[in-house]
Amino acid sequence: MNYKFFKMKILILFISLLCYSNYLTAQKIYAVDYANQADVKVFVVKYENQADLSVYKVKYANQAGDNNGKWFFTEYANQADKKIFFVDYENQADLKIYFVNYENQAGWNKSSKKAMMYR
Repeated sequence: MNYKFFKMKILILFISLLCYSNYLTAQKIYAVDYANQADVKVFVVKYENQADLSVYKVKYANQAGDNNGKWFFTEYANQADKKIFFVDYENQADLKIYFVNYENQAGWNKSSKKAMMYR
């Protein structure tokens, strides 16, 4: 096998995997102003045991998790993977979340809701 061809093939594979993994894993969120603009309606609960998902807000986009509760809030809607709307009442929500103080506390409490946060 030609060494240059093999090297190029590996490079293309690496770039493809890098792009594909970013597509699947980013949890970049934008909070919209109206419910009809949202992909998911969210209610913030008072206690962690009431939540479907425990969310940790990261400071930078590259810290966003792979659907594991680490969210980065974008400045513009077109930068986000999911648009959410914060509802006033629990019964209006698709997803109940609780904001945690530490990164290691983030994660799903009810895995049945996990699919709604995939891209």
